Amino acid sequence: MSKDTHEADVAFIKALAELLRENDLTELQVKREYGDDDSLNVRVSRALPQAAPIAVSAPAAAPAPAAAAAPAAPAAEAAPEDPAAHPGAVASPMVGTVYMQPEPGAPSFISVGQQVSEGDTLVIVEAMKTMNHIPAPRAGTVKRILVEDGAPVEFGAPLVILE
Repeated sequence: MSKDTHEADVAFIKALAELLRENDLTELQVKREYGDDDSLNVRVSRALPQAAPIAVSAPAAAPAPAAAAAPAAPAAEAAPEDPAAHPGAVASPMVGTVYMQPEPGAPSFISVGQQVSEGDTLVIVEAMKTMNHIPAPRAGTVKRILVEDGAPVEFGAPLVILE
Protein backbone atom coordinates (compact mmCIF):
# COMPACT_ATOMS: atom_id res chain seq x y z
CA MET A 1 0.00 0.00 0.00
CA SER A 2 1.47 3.32 -1.03
CA LYS A 3 1.63 6.36 1.22
CA ASP A 4 -0.89 8.18 -1.02
CA THR A 5 -3.36 5.27 -0.71
CA HIS A 6 -2.85 5.23 3.06
CA GLU A 7 -3.48 8.97 3.34
CA ALA A 8 -6.56 8.67 1.10
CA ASP A 9 -7.88 5.84 3.32
CA VAL A 10 -7.36 7.93 6.45
CA ALA A 11 -9.22 10.84 4.83
CA PHE A 12 -12.00 8.44 3.77
CA ILE A 13 -12.36 7.09 7.32
CA LYS A 14 -12.44 10.63 8.74
CA ALA A 15 -15.15 11.53 6.22
CA LEU A 16 -17.18 8.47 7.29
CA ALA A 17 -16.84 9.46 10.96
CA GLU A 18 -18.02 12.98 10.10
CA LEU A 19 -20.96 11.56 8.12
CA LEU A 20 -21.83 9.38 11.12
CA ARG A 21 -21.83 12.40 13.44
CA GLU A 22 -23.64 14.81 11.10
CA ASN A 23 -26.49 12.36 10.39
CA ASP A 24 -26.77 11.11 13.99
CA LEU A 25 -26.05 7.51 12.93
CA THR A 26 -24.76 4.82 15.29
CA GLU A 27 -22.89 2.69 12.73
CA LEU A 28 -21.59 2.75 9.18
CA GLN A 29 -19.87 -0.12 7.38
CA VAL A 30 -18.20 0.17 3.97
CA LYS A 31 -16.08 -2.14 1.83
CA ARG A 32 -13.84 -0.53 -0.76
CA GLU A 33 -12.37 -2.75 -3.51
CA TYR A 34 -9.05 -1.65 -4.99
CA GLY A 35 -8.23 -4.76 -6.99
CA ASP A 36 -8.32 -8.56 -6.93
CA ASP A 37 -6.43 -8.94 -3.65
CA ASP A 38 -6.66 -5.44 -2.25
CA SER A 39 -9.60 -4.00 -0.37
CA LEU A 40 -10.45 -1.88 2.64
CA ASN A 41 -13.17 -2.85 5.14
CA VAL A 42 -14.21 -0.03 7.45
CA ARG A 43 -16.75 -0.10 10.27
CA VAL A 44 -17.28 3.15 12.14
CA SER A 45 -19.61 3.10 15.14
CA ARG A 46 -20.37 5.03 18.25
CA ALA A 47 -22.11 4.16 21.48
CA LEU A 48 -25.23 6.02 22.45
CA PRO A 49 -25.09 7.82 25.80
CA GLN A 50 -26.92 5.96 28.55
CA ALA A 51 -27.53 8.29 31.45
CA ALA A 52 -31.23 8.65 32.31
CA PRO A 53 -32.18 5.77 34.67
CA ILE A 54 -28.91 5.50 36.60
CA ALA A 55 -28.30 9.24 36.95
CA VAL A 56 -31.86 9.90 38.15
CA SER A 57 -32.01 7.10 40.75
CA ALA A 58 -28.48 7.49 42.17
CA PRO A 59 -28.95 10.93 43.80
CA ALA A 60 -32.24 9.88 45.46
CA ALA A 61 -30.67 6.74 46.90
CA ALA A 62 -27.33 8.29 47.83
CA PRO A 63 -27.60 10.17 51.12
CA ALA A 64 -24.45 8.43 52.35
CA PRO A 65 -21.36 7.17 50.47
CA ALA A 66 -22.12 3.56 51.44
CA ALA A 67 -25.55 3.80 49.81
CA ALA A 68 -23.96 5.18 46.63
CA ALA A 69 -21.69 2.14 46.40
CA ALA A 70 -24.60 -0.29 46.71
CA PRO A 71 -26.29 0.58 43.35
CA ALA A 72 -22.94 0.16 41.56
CA ALA A 73 -22.67 -3.51 42.57
CA PRO A 74 -25.91 -4.63 40.86
CA ALA A 75 -24.87 -2.75 37.72
CA ALA A 76 -21.59 -4.67 37.71
CA GLU A 77 -23.45 -7.94 38.19
CA ALA A 78 -25.88 -7.08 35.38
CA ALA A 79 -23.05 -6.73 32.86
CA PRO A 80 -22.36 -10.50 32.63
CA GLU A 81 -26.09 -10.97 31.85
CA ASP A 82 -25.46 -9.27 28.50
CA PRO A 83 -25.33 -12.20 26.04
CA ALA A 84 -22.79 -10.38 23.85
CA ALA A 85 -20.35 -10.30 26.78
CA HIS A 86 -20.66 -14.05 27.44
CA PRO A 87 -17.42 -15.89 26.58
CA GLY A 88 -19.37 -18.56 24.71
CA ALA A 89 -21.33 -16.13 22.54
CA VAL A 90 -21.24 -16.73 18.80
CA ALA A 91 -21.73 -13.38 17.05
CA SER A 92 -23.15 -12.68 13.63
CA PRO A 93 -20.38 -11.83 11.17
CA MET A 94 -22.77 -9.73 9.07
CA VAL A 95 -26.09 -7.93 8.84
CA GLY A 96 -28.87 -10.12 7.49
CA THR A 97 -31.80 -12.41 8.25
CA VAL A 98 -31.36 -15.48 10.46
CA TYR A 99 -32.71 -18.88 9.46
CA MET A 100 -32.68 -21.76 11.93
CA GLN A 101 -33.12 -24.54 9.33
CA PRO A 102 -31.82 -25.22 5.81
CA GLU A 103 -35.29 -24.84 4.26
CA PRO A 104 -38.86 -24.22 5.43
CA GLY A 105 -40.33 -27.26 7.18
CA ALA A 106 -36.94 -28.89 7.80
CA PRO A 107 -35.67 -29.52 11.34
CA SER A 108 -33.58 -26.78 12.97
CA PHE A 109 -29.80 -26.98 12.82
CA ILE A 110 -29.55 -26.74 16.62
CA SER A 111 -31.62 -26.90 19.79
CA VAL A 112 -30.87 -25.97 23.40
CA GLY A 113 -28.89 -28.73 25.10
CA GLN A 114 -27.59 -30.17 21.83
CA GLN A 115 -23.90 -31.06 21.51
CA VAL A 116 -22.19 -29.52 18.47
CA SER A 117 -18.78 -30.11 16.96
CA GLU A 118 -16.46 -27.43 15.65
CA GLY A 119 -17.60 -26.46 12.16
CA ASP A 120 -21.21 -27.65 12.54
CA THR A 121 -23.72 -25.18 11.09
CA LEU A 122 -25.49 -23.29 13.88
CA VAL A 123 -27.70 -20.99 11.76
CA ILE A 124 -27.82 -19.39 8.34
CA VAL A 125 -27.57 -15.63 7.90
CA GLU A 126 -28.94 -14.46 4.57
CA ALA A 127 -27.24 -11.33 3.30
CA MET A 128 -27.84 -9.93 -0.17
CA LYS A 129 -29.60 -13.13 -1.31
CA THR A 130 -26.60 -15.25 -0.23
CA MET A 131 -27.12 -17.97 2.38
CA ASN A 132 -24.14 -17.87 4.75
CA HIS A 133 -23.77 -20.90 7.02
CA ILE A 134 -22.49 -19.81 10.44
CA PRO A 135 -20.28 -22.59 11.84
CA ALA A 136 -19.62 -23.44 15.47
CA PRO A 137 -16.21 -21.95 16.33
CA ARG A 138 -15.59 -24.81 18.78
CA ALA A 139 -17.24 -27.96 20.10
CA GLY A 140 -19.68 -27.52 22.95
CA THR A 141 -23.26 -27.56 24.18
CA VAL A 142 -25.88 -25.10 22.96
CA LYS A 143 -26.93 -23.27 26.16
CA ARG A 144 -29.07 -20.50 24.64
CA ILE A 145 -30.41 -19.55 21.23
CA LEU A 146 -30.70 -15.76 21.17
CA VAL A 147 -32.41 -15.25 17.80
CA GLU A 148 -35.66 -16.32 16.20
CA ASP A 149 -36.12 -17.82 12.77
CA GLY A 150 -36.62 -15.10 10.16
CA ALA A 151 -35.48 -12.29 12.47
CA PRO A 152 -33.16 -9.53 11.26
CA VAL A 153 -29.71 -9.52 12.85
CA GLU A 154 -27.01 -6.85 13.08
CA PHE A 155 -23.26 -7.24 12.65
CA GLY A 156 -21.77 -8.51 15.93
CA ALA A 157 -25.14 -9.43 17.49
CA PRO A 158 -24.98 -12.61 19.59
CA LEU A 159 -26.73 -15.55 17.94
CA VAL A 160 -26.02 -18.52 20.21
CA ILE A 161 -24.29 -19.28 23.51
CA LEU A 162 -22.01 -22.34 23.45
CA GLU A 163 -20.36 -23.78 26.55
